Amino acid sequence: MLTTSPDSLPNDTDALKALLLQRDQELEQLRATVSTLQQALSIRSLEIEQLQLQINKLKRMQFGRKSEKLDRQIAQLETRLEDLIAEEGQEHYQSKALPTELPRIEHRHEPESCSCGACGQALVQIGEDITEQLDVDPARFFVQRHIRPQYACRHCETITAAAIPAAIIDGGLATPSLHAWVVIQKYLDHLPLYRIEQISTRHGVAISRSTLAE
Repeated sequence: MLTTSPDSLPNDTDALKALLLQRDQELEQLRATVSTLQQALSIRSLEIEQLQLQINKLKRMQFGRKSEKLDRQIAQLETRLEDLIAEEGQEHYQSKALPTELPRIEHRHEPESCSCGACGQALVQIGEDITEQLDVDPARFFVQRHIRPQYACRHCETITAAAIPAAIIDGGLATPSLHAWVVIQKYLDHLPLYRIEQISTRHGVAISRSTLAE
């Protein structure tokens, strides 16, 4: 995505003309790319439809009789159909804009030099190219360490300390966040207990299935 702020536009007429020419060329390239992708998508959709018709026809022929050759043809066509559908879904995912509500972490990549490589003059920013990639922060286990200093009164020897932070289970080792993570894995993601145990073990924390079942 190429954006340009008014303040970053050059004041020189020739530079503006060069910038407009560059933008026109980029626009034509984008239009050609879109046209090519649309044609490829139409061809793929047509191939998917034809494969589905062939599979349905072969299945009707298969009904009532046993044929290894027919079974093999159907299996090959179904494999090809699955590949095409997967490719179509992948292209749709790649072209889909990322949700705007997700937090953005920006990384600025400046040129190695602020001088023109052709003539040595100072460079002036005329815009910026922005690309986005979807990233994920995997589950990270860590220990919340609570330190409660104990104080004593020298006069009456009374000992005072802060209260123990509240916990879902008295004396339990799991924080509310860990309880919430387990609940999400079990009831929203429908992961069996042995899979949750494997995930925690992979992160260096052994949470037994008996503990997860409580």
